[in-house]
Amino acid sequence: MNKILTAALLSCLCFQTTHAQTGQPYIHDPSTIAYCDGKYYTFGTGGGGLISEDGWSWHSGAERPGGGAAPDVMKIGDRYLVIYGATGGGLGGGHNGRILTMWNKTLDPKSPDFHYTTPIEVAASDGLEDNDAIDPSLLLDPTTGRLWVSYGTYFGTIRLIELDPATGERVAGNVEKDIAIDCEATDLLYRNGWYYLLGTHGTCCDGVNSTYNIVVGRSRSVEGPYLDNVDRDMFHGGGRMVIAAGDRVCGPGHFGRTVIDEGIEIMSCHYEADFNQGGRSVLGIRPLLWRNDWPVAGNRFKGGTFEIESERRGYSLELAVDFVRMAQERERFWQIDLTKPVKSLENQKLSDVIGSWPEGDIAVRCGDYMFRPHQRWTITPVAGAGGYLGNSYFKIVIEGTDRALAATANKELTTVSKFSGSDEQLWRIEQAIDGTFRLMPKRIPGEEQLNTRFVLYSAADSTPTLAEWDFNSDNSKWNLRVD
Repeated sequence: MNKILTAALLSCLCFQTTHAQTGQPYIHDPSTIAYCDGKYYTFGTGGGGLISEDGWSWHSGAERPGGGAAPDVMKIGDRYLVIYGATGGGLGGGHNGRILTMWNKTLDPKSPDFHYTTPIEVAASDGLEDNDAIDPSLLLDPTTGRLWVSYGTYFGTIRLIELDPATGERVAGNVEKDIAIDCEATDLLYRNGWYYLLGTHGTCCDGVNSTYNIVVGRSRSVEGPYLDNVDRDMFHGGGRMVIAAGDRVCGPGHFGRTVIDEGIEIMSCHYEADFNQGGRSVLGIRPLLWRNDWPVAGNRFKGGTFEIESERRGYSLELAVDFVRMAQERERFWQIDLTKPVKSLENQKLSDVIGSWPEGDIAVRCGDYMFRPHQRWTITPVAGAGGYLGNSYFKIVIEGTDRALAATANKELTTVSKFSGSDEQLWRIEQAIDGTFRLMPKRIPGEEQLNTRFVLYSAADSTPTLAEWDFNSDNSKWNLRVD
C-alpha cells in the first residue's frame, strides 16, 4: 500500500548512514543562525562559532569576544545584537551569572566594519536566588516592535525581561518575570497570534548519555502563561515534545528558528552527541513543520526511491513514453475457481520497457500512478556538489538508470540520458511546514545566479513545468511516496 512519506519514514530511506553536514560543524549551545553578507553564522559557548558559505558546509572562524556561554544573535535594523551569559550555569563552580549585550555592524571578521561595542549588563543572578542568569534568547515582537529576552537554567526559574531594541539595554523599570521551570536554553518566537516558549529539557554535557530534548508551550501573551497541548503550564513542568534523540544523534538542545521562504522553515540546535562523528557535539539543522499551530522537527531528507506525486491532483511525475500494458491471465469474477492457488504478480520490470524508450532527452508529464518503471524516481545526495541551508543537492533519476531530471533554459523540464552533475541536474529538496515538499533546480541554464525562485510546478493536471514558488498554491507542492 502506498503511504505518504512522513518524517518517521524519511529516517530509514537513506543511501548512506553519514549523510551529514560537511566541514567541521562542531559546536555547543549554538545561537540562532544569522545571515550576513552572503554567509551564515552561528556562535557557541566559549567564544567563537561557525561560518558557512552555503548552509551545508561549516567551518570555524566566527568571532565573538567575552567567552561565556550560550549566546544568541539577531539582526535589528542594520546592526547585529549579540547576547550571551558571561558566567553562571555552574561555570566556575557557581550560579552567580551575568547576561551581556553588544552590537556589531557585521558578523564578518574580515570586514573593515567589524567591531563589537562594549558589553552592557542586562541581567544578573547572585548565586543564591532561584535563578541562574545564563542561556539568553532574543525575540523582537513583530506585532509591537518590543524586544524580549528569556533566560535561565534548571537551577531555578526561566525569566523574561524586556530590552530597548535601539540600545540593547534593559528597559528602565523593567522587572523580570518567572515564566517556566524544569528546562533551560529557552527560545521565544511568535507565529499566527501565538507566542511560543521552547525549552531544553533533560541532561546535558554527558556525550552519548545526554538526554536533552526540546519541548514547547504557547500563549496569547508574551508574558505567558505558556501551556502545552494538554494545558499543562510550563511554570509547573509542562511542555510538548518538539525533538528528541533519533537518527544516531542524541541530546538536541538550544532551539533556533530560521524562515527561508514562505512555508519553508528550518530549526537549528546542537546535538550533544553524533554517533557518526565520534560522539562529538555538532550543529543540527532540521526542517521545521507546523501541525495544528504546534512546531515539530521534521527529518532531513536523505533520498530513496519514490513516486513524485503532485499535491494538485495526485498524479505522478513520469517520463513521457508510451504506456506498456502488462500481460495477465484474466478470470471472470463470477467464475473464479476458489480451489486454484493464488499467485503473486511481479511488477513490470525496467528491462521489459526500456527498449521502447527513445534515446536522447525525454520529456516529462504527470499521470495516474501505476508503479511502472517510467514513474519511479531514485533521489540520491550528490557528494561534492555543495548544498543549501540544511541539506546537500540531489540528483533525481529513473530507478535503475542514469536518466536524470533536468531544468531547461526556457524554464521547462526534461530528462537527459546520463547524469553529468551539471547545475541544472542538481535539485534542492525542502520539506514545507505542512509536510509537503518543494523541488528546486540549483540553477536555470543561462542564468548566473543560483536559483531560489523557480520550483517543480504543476501547471495543469498532466503538465509539469518550472514556476515561482507559491506556498498558498498546491501547484507548487509535491509528495514523495514509497510503496
